[in-house]
Amino acid sequence: MPLIASISGIRGTIGGQPGDNLSPADILKFTAAYGFFVARKHESADATRPKIIVGRDGRLSGEMVKNLVIGSLLSQGLDVVDLGMAATPTVEMSVKQEGAQGGIIITASHNPQGWNALKLLNANGEFLSASEGEEIIKLAQAGLVVPVTEDKLGVCVFNPFLSENHLHAIMALPLVNKEAIGHKKFKVVVDGINSVGGLVMPELLKMLGVTEVVEMNCNPNGHFAHRPEPLAENLAAVMARVPAEKADFGLVVDPDVDRLVFIDEQGEMFGEEYTLVAVADYVLNNFSVVETAYSGQYERATVSNLSSSRALRDVASQHQAKYVAAAVGEVNVVKAMKDIKAVVGGEGNGGVIYAPLHYGRDALAGAALFLSALSVTNKKMSEFRKQFPHYEMVKDKIECSAGFPLAVVLDKIKKDYASEQITETDGLKIDWADSWVHLRASNTEPIIRIYGEAPTREAALVKTEEIKSKILAYLK
Repeated sequence: MPLIASISGIRGTIGGQPGDNLSPADILKFTAAYGFFVARKHESADATRPKIIVGRDGRLSGEMVKNLVIGSLLSQGLDVVDLGMAATPTVEMSVKQEGAQGGIIITASHNPQGWNALKLLNANGEFLSASEGEEIIKLAQAGLVVPVTEDKLGVCVFNPFLSENHLHAIMALPLVNKEAIGHKKFKVVVDGINSVGGLVMPELLKMLGVTEVVEMNCNPNGHFAHRPEPLAENLAAVMARVPAEKADFGLVVDPDVDRLVFIDEQGEMFGEEYTLVAVADYVLNNFSVVETAYSGQYERATVSNLSSSRALRDVASQHQAKYVAAAVGEVNVVKAMKDIKAVVGGEGNGGVIYAPLHYGRDALAGAALFLSALSVTNKKMSEFRKQFPHYEMVKDKIECSAGFPLAVVLDKIKKDYASEQITETDGLKIDWADSWVHLRASNTEPIIRIYGEAPTREAALVKTEEIKSKILAYLK
């Protein structure tokens, strides 16, 4: 599988030839380029060495990749704080908390077993911009990075306890209602997919006052119990386990804990798109608390990406809040949130970004806010879901090879639907009065994603199948 260098980091399958997979040579090369980039950007008059936070998810290759990454950073004269196994949002928060100049998260997120990746952070604990990522790729390809001499090597410190700082910061958020959560005496099934979520999510739930946590796939040994993307087709076991346990709901995260989905007491999906919708509704409904706590730093506004549900736009309208749709990719959503000072945002894949905590998708913060929202109602999870605008989304894809003529195909599709509302911010999105379809190249896999949404699943399928058949016809 070819290496994928994009706005989402350096990603590929483990093993194989350099340049064709995420080989040790590629890991060293790209890490050294990142280290050189950071060192050059943060040169100080007192010769203080830049510091990089490093953490990994539970993948089998994680320890091997981490050791290569740390060695490469030390060879560039950078100090390293090794968190060991840590969630993506924990690494992001630790960069700011520790005053570091950057961070590397070793995770392929929702990609299946056999993949891994380097997610690169700036000094704010946020993903690098597209231009910064391009600069690092050019440095790596040029091969001009030269390691420092022995007397200038960096120093590595192992500190696996920074996850606790992250959890305590969540508990201190004014909108996290521990008292209400504890009063509900929830029983929750947690599926940690045998990665780092199996460590941190049960701990957080107990801190929040959840009465009973049923742990499922919570041994972080890297042997994923199912495909890691938290979609209904991958979650049959936990969907059956929730009603079998007579639990109030189930909670599932991806391998690096930046995506969050819920399962209701009947074993039905709450809807990954609706994690963000429910959290945003709660935050906007209690915006006066945010205003008081943060002295006008944030506006009554929210952001999601172009592939996310219209339900968030509808909820924002109900609260007289501003809504903006950004290009897909966390860095794009964050930029849009900062531009309008949005208090909450994220992506409809179950990724919640709560600005008063940090600018990163955070399943732990999302869980705390979601449980707070649920707890102040007298509703079961299935009833809670019904209070939000209802849409059905279909997610499809077309696998493609190098040289796939995406621009040509999108131009043909654009002409076919010239009478409709067209958005070309990211791929091609076609909006009708009651539905939409979004076509774009994935940042993380060699596929074309086809997402569609309508009031019913049947209507969404009609739209996506219609356009998918056009794409395949044009390719012939």
